[in-house]
Amino acid sequence: MSKATSIRLFSLATPQMRAFHLTWLAFFVCFFAWFAVAPLMPVIKGEFGLNKDQLANITIAAVAVTIFGRLIIGPLCDKYGPRLVYTLLLVLGAVPVIGIALMHSYMGFLVMRLAIGVIGASFVITQYHTSVMFAPNVVGTANAATAGWGNAGGGVTQSVMPLVLAAVLSFGIEKTMGWRVAMLVPGVLMLVVGWLYWKYTQDCPEGNYRDLRAQGIEIESGKKGGWAVFAAAAANYRVWMLFVTYACCFGIELFVHGVAASYYVDKFELDLKSAGMAAGSFGLLALFARAVGGIISDRVARIKGLDARTLLLFVLMLGEGLGLMWFSTTETAAMAVIAMLAFGLCTHMACGATYALVPFIDRKSLGGVAGIIGAGGNVGAVAAGFVLKGTGDVAHTFALLGGFVTVASLCAIAVRFSAEHKAREEKLYQEAIAQRGGTPAVAAGAALEAG
Repeated sequence: MSKATSIRLFSLATPQMRAFHLTWLAFFVCFFAWFAVAPLMPVIKGEFGLNKDQLANITIAAVAVTIFGRLIIGPLCDKYGPRLVYTLLLVLGAVPVIGIALMHSYMGFLVMRLAIGVIGASFVITQYHTSVMFAPNVVGTANAATAGWGNAGGGVTQSVMPLVLAAVLSFGIEKTMGWRVAMLVPGVLMLVVGWLYWKYTQDCPEGNYRDLRAQGIEIESGKKGGWAVFAAAAANYRVWMLFVTYACCFGIELFVHGVAASYYVDKFELDLKSAGMAAGSFGLLALFARAVGGIISDRVARIKGLDARTLLLFVLMLGEGLGLMWFSTTETAAMAVIAMLAFGLCTHMACGATYALVPFIDRKSLGGVAGIIGAGGNVGAVAAGFVLKGTGDVAHTFALLGGFVTVASLCAIAVRFSAEHKAREEKLYQEAIAQRGGTPAVAAGAALEAG
């Protein structure tokens, strides 16, 4: 069995489509759990008596350890296969998600928040798994759609967790216990999805890596996985250019998820539910915007090749930077939401456009490439957290971040490919089209099917 050349959206009949749906579901649940505590912070802040520095430390902790998780998880996927790695991440990651409910001190809470950040590495597995399952003509769309729908978990948790807390409190439970009970929900969901992932997915179209290697069959990476993959990826300058761009799109996305609800409460004096809805609207853009970024990248590549993918990324990041600066100047909640949706649209689309490029950087080191670039997102979020800690003002931080993103957009157009590289990728693209049985125009236009 070979890579899928189309996305049959309402089908679970093939390993490729089962991987497609379970990767986005697993990432959705991980993202939901990763930021489940963020919209509850106004309640937790009062219970623990947290100051601004402590809140900034918690925001940084939420994304800091993910840097190392993402660097490691890519080579692990190459070595052991995404099925085993994802299952273990879901099951083990549920431990600190549930465990944070048992904390009664700032330091204990901080340690658990740090541990929860490991599940953010789930993104790399999602992108790795769809990259090995889908052909060049649709891989950008597959990567962006699964990541985008998974990212929507960040928006859903902003809106849903306050409602879960309200439901718990309706039974007469005190707030200090209510948020703890609420955190059981994402932890249990992770365990359920971990079981589904192990039972219904496989590593690649041909089967599981362990079985294939036992039969002497070489997988696409051509290696046994591990640090050789990482080293090869780290030597490629394009990886580091996209590391920077991802730091400035996904990093901003993570930062917004961490501070948005509290920002709307503190600056605009919204109640917890209203602030959660406002903050959640940013994350819900991921339901379509990231996928749109990948789809457009696939479409423009059909006409102008790999260089068009990099130009698209530059334009989206420029729009994101300008939108961030606008958001920082808003004075009403309504205008803030409008500005947030504007820069958020560019942010999510830029994330999709970045990972529409990832499969084409170095096919022989896919795990390392995906891991390093994915880690860039968390480096950006940590850096944004330190900027906030330094300024002590969220609006000022957003203004500075807007300037950083605008300058960093130049890294996108610095990514260039040799004529030989382009010819090799064009050959693979045409082979995928031939397998699909259509012209490039028709195939690209029909990449996302209903069934």
